[in-house]
Amino acid sequence: MSQEIYPAEPEATRRDASQAESSRASRGWWDRNADEYQSDHGTFLGDDRFVWGPEGLDEAEAGLLGPAGSLSGLDVLEIGAGAAQCSRWLAAQGARPVALDLSHRQLQHALRIGGEVPLVEADAGVLPFRDGSFDLACSAYGAVPFVADPVQVFREVRRVLRPGGRWVFSVTHPLRWAFPDEPGPEGLSVVASYFDRTPYVEQDERGEAVYVEHHRTLGDRVRDVVAGGFRLVDLVEPEWPAWNHQEWGGWSPLRGNLIPGTAVFVCERD
Repeated sequence: MSQEIYPAEPEATRRDASQAESSRASRGWWDRNADEYQSDHGTFLGDDRFVWGPEGLDEAEAGLLGPAGSLSGLDVLEIGAGAAQCSRWLAAQGARPVALDLSHRQLQHALRIGGEVPLVEADAGVLPFRDGSFDLACSAYGAVPFVADPVQVFREVRRVLRPGGRWVFSVTHPLRWAFPDEPGPEGLSVVASYFDRTPYVEQDERGEAVYVEHHRTLGDRVRDVVAGGFRLVDLVEPEWPAWNHQEWGGWSPLRGNLIPGTAVFVCERD
């Protein structure tokens, strides 16, 4: 009888990871994990809801892209769209969204859910659009935390935006990198230096990255925004709402009431 061989669990480490390695790892990770991600979080995300992060900050109330009534007729690019939940909400407001993601499997979930939002499979660092194609761009935890060169992404976003266009993106709050990724009391003690920018990497037995996430301090993020050609007009740190009792990775009501879990950057192209 043959014995089945299962792949070893990835090794978690901190080491450098290039743009190419990071992109390759992200594509593979999301293709492998899209089914589980949508199964675990699809109910919370909804099919046509725009949520900025695990806290549940909803664009319908936050209006970070602008008042919902002002979105009608605007061309909007969603980067790292996953199953295009945010894009469906934008379409319901009368906008003309395009949902872009690196992962083919995530976009298959977008097709499964349905709707008429155009879907594009592409890397955020090389956007396949003409200059000045969009009025707005947005990304709810898409692309930015996983790229080695965020300035390249921001410059690409600026290129495809029209003058005066707004770019809003959310990422893991940089402060959380100093704490373990645990939702309970064990996640409340500092275990690493906030100033250590070494990427978090999960690698296989050959040492090849299968998951990469890049850390930038809050100051780094601001400087990246400026280097990308944008003006920062707001920085939102969502507080954990009383109605939200879920745990999502290292996010939880316990931690969310003590330290910020998400940072949302609201930027404009002059």
